[in-house]
Formats: sequence, structure tokens, C-alpha cells
Amino acid sequence: LHLVTDGRTRDALDVRREPAALRDRYGRHLFGQSVLVARRLIEAGVRYVTVGWDCPDGYSWDSHTHSDDVKAHLLPGLDQSLSALLVDLDERGLLDETLIVCTGEMGRTPKPNARWGRQHWSTLFSTLLAGGGVRGGSLYGASDRNAAFAVDGPSTPEDLAATILHAMGIDPEHRLRDPQGRPTPIVEGGRVLPIFG
Repeated sequence: LHLVTDGRTRDALDVRREPAALRDRYGRHLFGQSVLVARRLIEAGVRYVTVGWDCPDGYSWDSHTHSDDVKAHLLPGLDQSLSALLVDLDERGLLDETLIVCTGEMGRTPKPNARWGRQHWSTLFSTLLAGGGVRGGSLYGASDRNAAFAVDGPSTPEDLAATILHAMGIDPEHRLRDPQGRPTPIVEGGRVLPIFG
């Protein structure tokens, strides 16, 4: 209740308080301005912020038929907004204490159709982690030449969850009691990836 009634939170939602040049740097599209609001919320003290990008401005990542929108709109928009966020947080001294997680819910088939449309592929997908103690400029894991399967450093969604919890200062081995009093792991079988520097 305090979070939603706090004046700092309300003020953070007013992106018009930012200089035009900074708004331009993030991108004058729904995702870009949403990411800028996320930075404002972080700066106001909000501890957890999520920005989703499914179909803003009419474009969807669900590129089964073709990847024209991915190439022309989605990747350039993501690159613009994400890079602006990282630079902005760094300039404000907030990057070291803010974990950025950029991921989708699955990968895409290694082999596209004739128009580069691709189907769902749950075997392999990538995630970008930055800030929050993550060693900058490093890669973890590798795929085969077709981007079909992990060949080095395979990890699981549980590993990603454990790594995120670790960066947040939460022990991924912690157990919570269920309604019957049984200890239940907050992550089942995940390990913290060696990406912190």
C-alpha cells in the first residue's frame, strides 16, 4: 500500500518529467518509454520492476510466419531501449545495485522457413544479465553451430532462477514452509551460475 500511495512512485510514473533528449535516447515507442519509467521507478526506490514487451506498437515477437517485424522493429527497439537503460543506470551509479534480466519465454527453432519464420524451441534460448554484480562483457555457455543445443555450460531455468535470487541477496537454497509446515525449496535443483565478478 505504501508503494502505490507514495508520491515518489506517482512522480516516477510521469515520464514527461524527463528531458526530451533522454526520452529520445530510450526510444519514442511504448517499450522505450516503459523502460524509462522503469528506471524512474528504480531511482524512486521501487525494488522490483518488470517491463514486458509482447505486442507494443502492433509488433509481436511471435514470429512464426516471418521475422520481418523482428528485424525492422523489435530488435532495433530492444537494442535502443536496453542500451539506454544500461548507460543511464551506470551514469546514475545505480547499475551495480540493479540487476537487469532480459529474456524471453523460449527459443526459436534453428531452421527457419523460407521467410525466416521460426517455431517455438524450448531446448535452447538466451538471456542477458547485467548489473547487480554480474561480470560485464562476459559470455556463459555456448551452443552448437546451428544454435540448436547447448554444448558448453548448459543451464536450466532453475539455474537462472537461482542466479537471479543470488544477485538479489536471497539464498536459493532457502526453504519456505507450506501450509502443512513442510519445508519447500524456493528453487528446485537450481545452481548459481559463475557469472559474478
